[in-house]
Amino acid sequence: MDSQVSNGSSLQDERITNLLVFGFLQNCSNYNFHKELEVLGRELPVPPAYLQEDHDDGLQTDGNRCSRFLDSEETDSESQEEIIQDIARQLAQIGDRMDHSIHPRVVNNLAMQFMNVNLSEEDRRKHLAAALEQVLQTYPKDMEREKTVLMLAMVLAKKVADHTPSLLRDVFRTTVNFINQNLLTYVRNLVRNVRTSDVSSLAFR
Repeated sequence: MDSQVSNGSSLQDERITNLLVFGFLQNCSNYNFHKELEVLGRELPVPPAYLQEDHDDGLQTDGNRCSRFLDSEETDSESQEEIIQDIARQLAQIGDRMDHSIHPRVVNNLAMQFMNVNLSEEDRRKHLAAALEQVLQTYPKDMEREKTVLMLAMVLAKKVADHTPSLLRDVFRTTVNFINQNLLTYVRNLVRNVRTSDVSSLAFR
């Protein structure tokens, strides 16, 4: 997986974004890429806490939970991982409500572009950015722009992977790189602010 981003983000920053986007996809409802997400979870440095941590209700019948993850040696980062997972879970709930605001044509076009194996990663990011701008033109402006872009980028990733599950790895990578390139400060602050308060205090409404 190409982990380079043009803004020079650190490996820790990229790990945070990986966990955030993965956790978002993991907690979305009604998706068709369970097997692909499980494979992706084995490829990423996803901590065991992301598996069963606090899913006390067990494996849901819709298959929306992965079943295997790599072991993590970074036990001292458990609290941060839990925070990111909590944020991802709440964002996924909001993403489910935003899902229908994205026109199927936008998803179809973006999926077709990602199917082009000749596209560079930069081209994929540009196509993702263009699709986001298209959605933002018609999306209600009742949330701040950075928050809205973060949400819609992850919802688009989910919908493209749902449209064509084999694209999950590529769309995940591009979404992570897009966030690291454009929204890294926002994500850092999001995690930092929740550290000092409670995830339920986030104004995602």
